[in-house]
Amino acid sequence: AERIPEAEAVLDLLEKCPEHQKKGGFPVIAFEGLDATGKTTVTQAVKDTLNGVLLRSPPACISQWRTVFDDEPAPIKRAFYAAGNYILASEIAKASTQAPVIIDRYWHSTAAYTIATETSGKVQDLPPAQDEVYQWPEDLLKPDLVLLLTVDPDERVRRLQHRGLEKTKEEAELEANSLFRQRVEESYRRMVNPACQEVDASPCKEEVLKTVLQLIKKHCAL
Repeated sequence: AERIPEAEAVLDLLEKCPEHQKKGGFPVIAFEGLDATGKTTVTQAVKDTLNGVLLRSPPACISQWRTVFDDEPAPIKRAFYAAGNYILASEIAKASTQAPVIIDRYWHSTAAYTIATETSGKVQDLPPAQDEVYQWPEDLLKPDLVLLLTVDPDERVRRLQHRGLEKTKEEAELEANSLFRQRVEESYRRMVNPACQEVDASPCKEEVLKTVLQLIKKHCAL
């Protein structure tokens, strides 16, 4: 905190969060996936359909400092994203007392990218499937459902080029390094308690939304 003034503000926000967040009566649905898999489009459409609240990780109150922490060494950067999940949890707890909550990325993203970065080589070099790194943290509010959007790698690159947005470091790495991308996707698939339900996001957005809403209806009480 002495070196990074923004760290002080993040820690202040974190300390204000009550421990052991309790979910309200409405369902909480998290969406995961690599960039350009359609998370922004789908989460907005689901929010509108369910009259829900849309939240993102890292939450809005700290996202303006993301670029500061992205340039820091890995442990500091990860601490920022981990803290963001707990700050987000307090927002989810509050919002879920009033409406369904849709989340664009949550803990699974933080974990999958960390595991993929810490491991070099192929998918076989990842920690074994039963390893505790794939377990949801006991003290973090859990979503009712986690949906992992996936698209064919070529289609994803095509969408990225079409968007023409500035790439994050992770995105540049995903594009340049297919092994890294495979490690991230496999890490997502190994997550447990809750596990990710995979959704093919390659079809048109109406078709994807239909599939997503069917899964929500099946797994969540609405």
